[in-house]
Amino acid sequence: MNSNSPQTVDSLIHAEWIIPIRPANTQLKHHSIAIKDGVIVDLLPTELAKQQYCSTNTHELEQQLLMPGLVNAHGHAAMSLFRGMADDQDLHSWLQNHIWPAEAQWVDAEFVKDGSLLAIAEMLRSGTTCYSDMYFFPDAAAEAVQDSGIRAQFCFPVLDFASTWGSDADDYISKGLAARDKWQHQPLLNFAFGPHAPYTVSDQPMSRIAALAAELDIGIQIHCHETQQEVTDAINKDGERPLARLNRLGLLGPSTQLVHMTALNDADIELVRLSGAHVVHCPASNLKLASGFCPTQQLLELDINVALGTDGAASNNNLDLFSEMHIAALLAKATSGNAAALGDWQALEMATLAGAKALGLDHKIGSLEKGKQADLIAIDMSNIEQQPIYQPISQLVYTHCASNVKHSWIAGTQVLHNRQPTQINLTQLAQKAQQWRDKIQPAQH
Repeated sequence: MNSNSPQTVDSLIHAEWIIPIRPANTQLKHHSIAIKDGVIVDLLPTELAKQQYCSTNTHELEQQLLMPGLVNAHGHAAMSLFRGMADDQDLHSWLQNHIWPAEAQWVDAEFVKDGSLLAIAEMLRSGTTCYSDMYFFPDAAAEAVQDSGIRAQFCFPVLDFASTWGSDADDYISKGLAARDKWQHQPLLNFAFGPHAPYTVSDQPMSRIAALAAELDIGIQIHCHETQQEVTDAINKDGERPLARLNRLGLLGPSTQLVHMTALNDADIELVRLSGAHVVHCPASNLKLASGFCPTQQLLELDINVALGTDGAASNNNLDLFSEMHIAALLAKATSGNAAALGDWQALEMATLAGAKALGLDHKIGSLEKGKQADLIAIDMSNIEQQPIYQPISQLVYTHCASNVKHSWIAGTQVLHNRQPTQINLTQLAQKAQQWRDKIQPAQH
């Protein structure tokens, strides 16, 4: 074979801009990505790429920007079927008076599969290629992942009390581990423990989760310090702040994902820093439920890893991670009194590499580097709302780009083409969502 002949790859993508995330603060103009066996094999100037590589699957993306797919580090995907059902409530009444009764009545494997597919379609169309899910019936959610081609982490929920999926903490743990065993060879799926919150899981199952997670080397995701009320109640009940309790029980470590984290004092933040745990910031949901403000700038200044999540569509009401970037950046500025807080680059990292790191996947995804999985999205930058372009990063964070996501690939397979998911029928999906509404709505009155 002639040493000068081009190397054949599975896909070759030429773009106007590439934002690889690593090296940091890098914007590449007229570069290309070569993909083989689901992996990025090269990232180089387009002129060189056309000389060195050939592919029957070549994409010329004029006026488009390539970047890593977004990582939604916390949500409840199937709750998309409850979107808009109980708006304008505080967290306590939203959960106790609306969500938990609705879940008891409606949530089963079919609900979870249909609701997950609805969420996945929305996430793919808004740039998310990997999401973390904490919800019941993970087997059904895993089927939705398999059907759609998206990447996911399933944090199977653990509670002291019964639901339609489990009877008590031991039952949840047993069922969650069985689901993990069943799906562990699915390359796009990871499993983690999902103890719901400090106030819904008692000490004994918390300690058991800590021991099992360490033994199995898997993550733990938990809602924590979501409101000041949660912290005050814990102090009144046990004389101990929730984070201090989790630390005492062995739950805080480098594989722990702490979601929300609005009511923090300096001692709480120091516990997180020393443990190496990750924080998952859900700005829109926290605002909508009036839960409080996560001190993101303070956390970032202490080198605590902060990822972004949408939470579920029942409390957001969308799964648009570009919107979360925007809100997170503005909130950090307002709450710190510093207009330079959480700049556009940091916001973009939170939605990509920081999310991957929180999920323990940063060796695979989160940046466009040789040897990593080819999880990437293409964004059309030609629209009038993005003009003129001085800094592409600024447009990504501050001009609402979700509806401009045109294509996406996960492990090298195209899962979104011209805004259409390649493995999901949107017409059928909308019909199913409407059928669920027609069943659920009469029961709400």
